[in-house]
Amino acid sequence: MNVIQVSDKKFSLSMSEKEILTQVKRVASEINRDYEGKDPLFLGMLNGAFMFAADLMKEVNVPCRISFVKFSSYQGTETTGNVQEVIGLKESIKGRHVIIVEDIVDTGFTMQKTLATLEKSEPASLKVCALLCKPSKLQVDLGDALKYVALNIPDDFIVGYGLDYDGYGRNFRDIYTIVG
Repeated sequence: MNVIQVSDKKFSLSMSEKEILTQVKRVASEINRDYEGKDPLFLGMLNGAFMFAADLMKEVNVPCRISFVKFSSYQGTETTGNVQEVIGLKESIKGRHVIIVEDIVDTGFTMQKTLATLEKSEPASLKVCALLCKPSKLQVDLGDALKYVALNIPDDFIVGYGLDYDGYGRNFRDIYTIVG
């Protein structure tokens, strides 16, 4: 499908599943290299990163574990700037190598809050693996924590491959950009 309708908005095809999976494999290869012998804990950010986390884990071949946490700052197509923890971490990350798996880094506020929260638990290391990043939209410096980025994209609103518009559109295999 080249154009889809999600609620009251139209979206056009931006990235095919094949293009996405090529970049997921590249990022997984970097993680496999960097975490050999380290037994990392992946923290998938719900809801948006569930597809990315699943596909990433299929390509990671180092011994590891995965868990999920949820922070939210979006309403409709805009970030609210008000980050709230919805589901917290239930296991200790003290002394663990932690890789946060995120769907998209936009302004960076949600990730900044996530990093600050997790740092309090004294992990051995804390890095971010994002499917997408909007460099022009970043408002905070995440430093070297933003280690793995599959794709940098322009500042457009997108849906598909786990990303949504008011809860809809996550189920599409491809990524679509808003057109109206």
